[in-house]
Amino acid sequence: MTATPTPASRVPTVKLLIGGEFVESRSTEWRDVVNPATQEVLARVPFATPDEVDAAVAAAQKAFKTWRKTAIGQRARIFLKLQQLIREHMGELAAILTAEQGKTLPDAEGDVFRGLEVVEHAAGIGNLQLGELANNVAGGVDTYTLLQPLGVCAGITPFNFPAMIPLWMFPMAIATGNTFVLKPSEQDPMVTMRLVELALEAGVPPGVLNVVHGGEQVVNAICDHRDIKAISFVGSTKVGTHVYNRATLAGKRVQCMMGAKNHAIVMPDANKEQTLNALAGAAFGAAGQRCMAVSVAVLVGEAQSWIPELVEKAKTLKVSAGTEKGTDVGPLVSCAARDRVVGLIERGVADGATLELDGRNPQVAGYEKGNFVGPTVFSGVKPGMSIYDQEVFGPVLCLAEASSLDEAIEFINANPNGNGTAIFTQSGAAARKFQEDIDVGQVGINVPIPVPVPLFSFTGSRASKLGDLGPYGKQVVLFYTQTKTVTARWFDDSTVSQGVNTTISLK
Repeated sequence: MTATPTPASRVPTVKLLIGGEFVESRSTEWRDVVNPATQEVLARVPFATPDEVDAAVAAAQKAFKTWRKTAIGQRARIFLKLQQLIREHMGELAAILTAEQGKTLPDAEGDVFRGLEVVEHAAGIGNLQLGELANNVAGGVDTYTLLQPLGVCAGITPFNFPAMIPLWMFPMAIATGNTFVLKPSEQDPMVTMRLVELALEAGVPPGVLNVVHGGEQVVNAICDHRDIKAISFVGSTKVGTHVYNRATLAGKRVQCMMGAKNHAIVMPDANKEQTLNALAGAAFGAAGQRCMAVSVAVLVGEAQSWIPELVEKAKTLKVSAGTEKGTDVGPLVSCAARDRVVGLIERGVADGATLELDGRNPQVAGYEKGNFVGPTVFSGVKPGMSIYDQEVFGPVLCLAEASSLDEAIEFINANPNGNGTAIFTQSGAAARKFQEDIDVGQVGINVPIPVPVPLFSFTGSRASKLGDLGPYGKQVVLFYTQTKTVTARWFDDSTVSQGVNTTISLK
């Protein structure tokens, strides 16, 4: 949807957050926030002006002067309070998310909860932002490191996880002593803004967290701004590559988690019922709009005979609005997203893949205007087919075949993406071979969506990731801080002078 003129007063507007104040944008370009199940306009979001982006960064720059020196325990207590507030408002947050994004209510709660885990992790910043010390590296000389904040950081988040991904970003950036400018997805910013309100209620000071909205121009302004030191991005490969190239050219530290084509290997010895359930959930949950969704299953040997049972499992899933009880598959986020997925299904048929289950045009009583696509299954899928080569980002599962584990591993490693992968087997030897030989950043063993908890770091790889350090976990503390090394020697009046030392050694 393209930007539209200034909204009518009867439609609620999404505000900017600048310097601790929620303010109405002066932009002349706005976009509708639309319920994907009904096409109801929920609100209108502005495309922030260049002056508004500058004001948000200036507020963050000003706040950094004092926030960076705030006691680490005080920072931690803010996130202890924020996690409490998120728990208290879980139902409200899930309802907002479902209305604007389309997820089922249980899945929306899961979206919020996985972000909440990072907030809880940020509350432990006192143990995470520790330096190192070596005593007596030379006579009376100690060396130690400090992990110091960078300054103003920024985050650009996607539509598919409007609660989780913002909570991956700003809590850890702020907890480590930085200030932050957040640009949520313009498609579903309302739950993000509610989380931001809770962050201010928890005690985040004015200017430490700021929010601007918009599209490409705002993204470019963030990439180019001289006072922004680091950018975290999650979204499509096309936009992520643009952000990475533009921001690194401007001298910024950047992490970009991007597109994927996640494969699961199904071995003949796998527990059939558990595996079929896992594949259906991972492929069709969230209407396939997860960067970690299983979109390709590689069936090895006898497992190729499971296709009819997998299709029957997919047929049992209920397609409806996310607010309807028992719904498994909600609508896609927009009409454009639905049209793209339907077009790729049509191209899959044209390319010669076998359409085992056609999810186009499902009948959803009471929601005839919704952006629905039902579970869709293709077999006989090969590289070179559009349905395989492109990230569909819809409830479409492609089935490929392999005669052995080695052949399946080679098939996956030939794909340029490396976000996530999984194997289903009861063989420890097969699982160990898989985890050793697979060239993918996140590996599941009988776990279809192996997103690590915040004690570890998100570690997508290859074409799915640009930048060395991932979001949350230990890696993100390094991303949001600069290591300063201090070498110190102290003298007192009793110290005997050793004279002039013209070498580089310490004695």
